[in-house]
Amino acid sequence: MHLIIDGYNLLHVGRLPVLLTADDLRRERDQLVDQLSLYRQTRPCEITLVFDGWQGGWAAEKRERRKGIELIFSRLGEKADEVIKRLANQKGAGAAVVTSDRDISRYAEKMNVAVIPSDQFKRKMEQPAVTPAVTMDKGFGQDQDEGKGAKRKGPSRRLSKKERRARAALKKL
Repeated sequence: MHLIIDGYNLLHVGRLPVLLTADDLRRERDQLVDQLSLYRQTRPCEITLVFDGWQGGWAAEKRERRKGIELIFSRLGEKADEVIKRLANQKGAGAAVVTSDRDISRYAEKMNVAVIPSDQFKRKMEQPAVTPAVTMDKGFGQDQDEGKGAKRKGPSRRLSKKERRARAALKKL
């Protein structure tokens, strides 16, 4: 699986918008790269982290590789959203997009690319590596009604393609 991550969206998930200096922002980006590198060691996948460079970036798109993570800074005048959409279109169904941005989510779903909300991915990334047998015992990955002895009434309900794709991507993480 190839993860395409909306960098600033993941970086600022769950906190109020704060004005940061350029040094603070660079430090936070480096910490995120470190966290993703540790995550990548436990779960082998390709990770592309996309950041905005449209206001104060370079004339051309900047790409670099750090600690096994591909970093992309959009060029001056281009938002990271456009880069993420382009990557989702190129990678197709073999990728998953990590973002809470509705516009990117809708586009990725049209391209049959799984979308994982940033807050869910952040929780998954911060969890210690656990074997699948242990996670099933704790109830992760199961429906809330399964395993509790409750009988369901009425016709069975199948999840939408969007929900099935997102769950499959989360299971792989």
